[in-house]
Amino acid sequence: MKYINAKELLPRELVEELQRYIQGGYLYIPANDEQRRCWGELSGCREKLRQRNREIQMEYGNGSTVECLAGKYFLSEHTIRKILYQNL
Repeated sequence: MKYINAKELLPRELVEELQRYIQGGYLYIPANDEQRRCWGELSGCREKLRQRNREIQMEYGNGSTVECLAGKYFLSEHTIRKILYQNL
């Protein structure tokens, strides 16, 4: 997340009003519900994990063991099992 100086973005009157409540700190302004995205959607991480999980399921279906997959993907055996059984 990139920080923006309020003086560069907001009207002077609004900056002065905000300064009555907080000075020199950070203020988080959440997005509207309509604009909110799920974790990983903007960065593409969510889709990368979906693809990795599909690969794990496919390899398991082709005979790879849970232990082998855990080593290959640097995940615990418990996590591999969760991935394998998530769509059952």
